[in-house]
Amino acid sequence: MRLAREVVDERTSVLLLGGRSGVGKTSVASAVHDLLVARDVAHAVVEGDALDLAHPAPWEHGVAEANLADVWRRYRALGHRRLVYTNTVSVLQAHALAAALGDRPHVTSVLLTASDATARERLGRREHGASYDAHVARSDAAAGRLAEQVGPDVHRIPTDGRTPAEVAAEVVALTGW
Repeated sequence: MRLAREVVDERTSVLLLGGRSGVGKTSVASAVHDLLVARDVAHAVVEGDALDLAHPAPWEHGVAEANLADVWRRYRALGHRRLVYTNTVSVLQAHALAAALGDRPHVTSVLLTASDATARERLGRREHGASYDAHVARSDAAAGRLAEQVGPDVHRIPTDGRTPAEVAAEVVALTGW
């Protein structure tokens, strides 16, 4: 039972997981999900890459943000207030993503990091041939861009030599969930 003077913040709380390809964003998001389920914490997970996966790529048209707004509106209608969102550059787009969610959300931005060797080894598990080469090139470019452009308000968490569950525990601790 809530006390009359208690103020409950009903705003959205979003965890943005960013990082180069092969850093473990999807694996960590899945481990965050498992951890929150075990704690019976209501939440939703959205894989940002799926919101604008098309050819030609529609990035400049804000399709991902518009789709996120639609998806989140439906989750909010069900009572959800916590969102885990993964995308390579999500930590660079925190303001646009927060605007898409509405209600001035609490944002925790986390840049997952990994060495070139670790990223390449992980990419090698899922990509082969020309696809592997293209993913490595994009991953290396993203790592450089993120290292250069991510601000001091973004938490940096290394994933080298760690399990997704270990990283997830650290990430969730940052959110206060």
